Amino acid sequence: MNRKIKTNLLIVMYIAATIAISAQNKPTNTFGLVYRDAITENVPGRVNIHPVTYKLNGINIAANIYTPANYDPSKKYPAVVVAHPNGGVKEQVAGLYAQRLAESGYITIAADASFQGASGGEPRNVDKPAFRIEDIRGMADFITQFAGVKADSLGLLGICGGGGYSLAAAQTDKRFKAVATLSMFNSGVVRRNGFMNSGISTIQERLIQASEARAQEAAGGKVLYVADSPMPTQEEELAKIPYDLYREGYIYYGNTHKHPNSTFRYTMSSLLDLMAFDASTNMNLINQPLLMMAGSKADTFYMTDACFNNATGTKEKELFLIPGATHIQTYYVPEYVEQAMKKLNEFLGKYL
Repeated sequence: MNRKIKTNLLIVMYIAATIAISAQNKPTNTFGLVYRDAITENVPGRVNIHPVTYKLNGINIAANIYTPANYDPSKKYPAVVVAHPNGGVKEQVAGLYAQRLAESGYITIAADASFQGASGGEPRNVDKPAFRIEDIRGMADFITQFAGVKADSLGLLGICGGGGYSLAAAQTDKRFKAVATLSMFNSGVVRRNGFMNSGISTIQERLIQASEARAQEAAGGKVLYVADSPMPTQEEELAKIPYDLYREGYIYYGNTHKHPNSTFRYTMSSLLDLMAFDASTNMNLINQPLLMMAGSKADTFYMTDACFNNATGTKEKELFLIPGATHIQTYYVPEYVEQAMKKLNEFLGKYL
């Protein structure tokens, strides 16, 4: 089977999945959740969801806390902070893993990043590494004060871009006793060099654009955005995309798990910070147990590999490949989610 036929076959399969999952997601989930088997109501004795808001550096943060079945606030439970992907929101894959972890007995939190999703902050969709790292610390601040949480048993799970920022947060924040990533995406390296180094020749040009965008914002002008065009949805458009990450990402975010607060766009001026960030630096500062998970067919694996190899400061680290999975498939395909959760439960159970 040649590559073109194989690609078209995959697209047909995803479109079919789109129709099935779209039907599954109706009527609208009470909590806005778009993942499979999401909580639709809080039932006594089962995993419950608690929408909360809190202040972080003057910004209102919107989050969901998941509590285990038969949760008793007078008891003590280990907790896990879950950081969402770039462009994602708490109602998508971050919520799925937060719910599954709560089913395993953890109190979990998934929050929308500041300036994104249902959280506050202007202009919208600022995407600066320092803010994303602070968001993770802010989730730790809040969840460790939540009734029933054992503060010295706090774990961290970062997914996609949230994975890169989680590594950066854990380098210095030792409240996190165990650190895990899933399909880690090194946002700064990709924004600077392009995916698989496809944009190296335009680095200086894009830095000039980002500088000019910041100057325009400072002068009260229009805020400029990157990736602000509609996501491609037609088979012909999708077939032309050379990378699984983006082709399958458009299907996940634009169709099967679409959420109104989720968008790929970010402010052009954010590139001034993004392009100087690299999650693989200072990895030797992580001395906590580390688990990095990725699909064996993920075209983003080179990012996980680089960070894992640089994690020389911990004696307990493991790289776990999910056989047959691509980057996006680890977000929702049941068999791959099950494998990730099995490994995650083994890891967190050992160290928390």
